[in-house]
Amino acid sequence: MDLPLDQLRTLAAVVDAGTLERAAVQLGVTPSAVSQRIRAVEQRVGRVVLQRTKPVRATEAGEALVRLARQLALLEHDARIALGDDSPAQRVPLAVNADSLITWFLPALTAVTAERDVTFDIHREDQERTAQLLEAGTVMGAVTSQRAPVAGCVASPLGRMRYVPIAARAFAARWFPDGLSRAALEAAPIVDFDRHDTLQSRFAHRHGARADAPRHVISASAEFAEAVRMGLGWGMLLPGQFEAGLADASLVQLADDGVEVPLWWQRWNLSSPLLDLVTDAVQAAARSSRALA
Repeated sequence: MDLPLDQLRTLAAVVDAGTLERAAVQLGVTPSAVSQRIRAVEQRVGRVVLQRTKPVRATEAGEALVRLARQLALLEHDARIALGDDSPAQRVPLAVNADSLITWFLPALTAVTAERDVTFDIHREDQERTAQLLEAGTVMGAVTSQRAPVAGCVASPLGRMRYVPIAARAFAARWFPDGLSRAALEAAPIVDFDRHDTLQSRFAHRHGARADAPRHVISASAEFAEAVRMGLGWGMLLPGQFEAGLADASLVQLADDGVEVPLWWQRWNLSSPLLDLVTDAVQAAARSSRALA
């Protein structure tokens, strides 16, 4: 089956842009030309590749083609660099969980840009969901809690993020006067990062809770930690987010144990110098971070 590169590029552009019209502007062609290329792809593969929603989304077949388009673009970029040709900055889409992003991941990006002309498109997602973006072809690499490699990818360990149960002293005195009882854990408000965040609930259920406590949802990492420090609720914090509060007695650690989340780096299984460089930088940043054990 022959799949012209311009048609694959057009499909990826449409998925990235969200509409055929915006993709046409980016590609410098008419919306009609974009529509014709998409129809040509669907005729060649005999399947629908786009869901005509707002924004448009790739079907399962379309995701495979988008992934192929991005892999070919990466290999083309590597080949141009190897030949010494001028090449525009390569866009590198990656997926990473919020806590990694604020604690150790950014230095890896800086290290890559010091050596190669690239731009990064970072997708922030829960570590249990980043692998889905990799599978869909949305990203080239992902920090994930999924150990089993996504199809067409390879995985390597990064370490474990250890979360510690922390509360403001006044909050703990009010809600946990007798320690982590079942009743207290079911009543004391928690702070969750988003609706997919299960760290607090996992810890509470491990210590006897059977029902979920009331929860605040604060989807910003710095503000999440600040909400815990201010006494809005209790939450699982990382090293670097609570030590000063323990030292000045404004915070308390609710238990000696915490929750450990193993992290893995998954990337496309391609022979790509650029992707190798990104992988080396991510692994080096993880090794040097005190947020990972």
